[in-house]
Amino acid sequence: MDKRAFIKNLGVMGAGLSAGFTSLREAVAAVEHVSPADLATDEDFWLKVRGDYEIKPDYINLENGYYCFLPKQTLEHLIDHMRMVNREGSYYMRTLQFENKNRVANAVAEIVGCSSGEVAITRNTTESLDLIIGGLDWQPGDEAVMAEQDYGAMLNHFKLVERRYGTVNRLVSVPNHPGSDEELVELYASAITDKTRLLMICHMINITGQVLPVRKIVDMAHARGVEVMVDGAHAYCHVPFTMSDLNCDYYGTSLHKWLSAPLGSGMLYVKKEKIDRVWPLLAERDLGTSDMRRLNHIGTHPVHTDLAILNAIEYQNTLGLERKAARLQHLQHYWTSQLRGLVNVIINTPAELHRHGGIGNVGIEGLEPAELAERLMNEHGIYTAAINRPGVRGVRVTPNVYTTKGELNALVSAIKTISA
Repeated sequence: MDKRAFIKNLGVMGAGLSAGFTSLREAVAAVEHVSPADLATDEDFWLKVRGDYEIKPDYINLENGYYCFLPKQTLEHLIDHMRMVNREGSYYMRTLQFENKNRVANAVAEIVGCSSGEVAITRNTTESLDLIIGGLDWQPGDEAVMAEQDYGAMLNHFKLVERRYGTVNRLVSVPNHPGSDEELVELYASAITDKTRLLMICHMINITGQVLPVRKIVDMAHARGVEVMVDGAHAYCHVPFTMSDLNCDYYGTSLHKWLSAPLGSGMLYVKKEKIDRVWPLLAERDLGTSDMRRLNHIGTHPVHTDLAILNAIEYQNTLGLERKAARLQHLQHYWTSQLRGLVNVIINTPAELHRHGGIGNVGIEGLEPAELAERLMNEHGIYTAAINRPGVRGVRVTPNVYTTKGELNALVSAIKTISA
């Protein structure tokens, strides 16, 4: 069999990619004339979307922040890809694997309007950003700036670099309810010195859901000669943006979160002119220092995951990112607005629409986060994530596109009962 015939038989190209999306296309076609903001409140439409997910009936899942599980269509494609790779074996691995990975990089880059030559497919946000933290040519006395509310894996890697190279880490604490963008810009600016090499910020803080004014912080840092690395684990395919909107130097995300791609898929973006400044974690063949592919050499890996990323992107493109973002924000506002201002209830997420997406955090005065999460699950059948971090004590609530207002009503009722 020649290569052209082999490609045709794989069923991963062209029309084969679209199988299983007919019902979603029909549902979307019926509401094409409706704005994303208006559609966000249309429960009948979102019940149709819910039908694409196999939802466990044992409890209400409000912890999609760790992993947004796959809609049925993407899952079936993933299984098909696994069968194909298993059937074709080494032939696939030595031929089409690399061509297809490039196709995935192109599709992932297109979502945020950057070049595929600036993107590497990784396994998660931690791997993506730790490649940068561990790959810069640090010198003793160099400084890095970050926040107490940043993700622990990256904070730990900065600590490792500090011990290994004699660098200095400077931490700020991001307020849950900032008065202005300028307050946040000044917060980070106050930690920068003439020795600062890198500033890390969250696009959307994972424990509260607060969206930071990334471009304003980036512009401030660049004016001081400081590079900026953005943790986009919860922003990519959650809120619409392009890399030119942000102008950051490095960006990492997990595709298995809000894109609903298979577990173990992520993305690293490095601005073209910065690629040659980063040392790879594992040595790759000589590709040239400006070739992004040298940064994510990890040896043999589950290539069927790469293929299913394309299916996850097609599902999202069919649904529409603007529609999805509006629905997620609407769901967060729906439940938090009913609890703000209640006695003993603490909402750790800003109320302003431009400062949040779908993630929220709620605590109860005098109650440990772990106990609140346990009571929500055991007494009310609601699964959340306990968060006990500096300035943030509560449970993280992360609905998804399949979440109903009835499920959020159950959350509101449970919080009112527990806080009484």
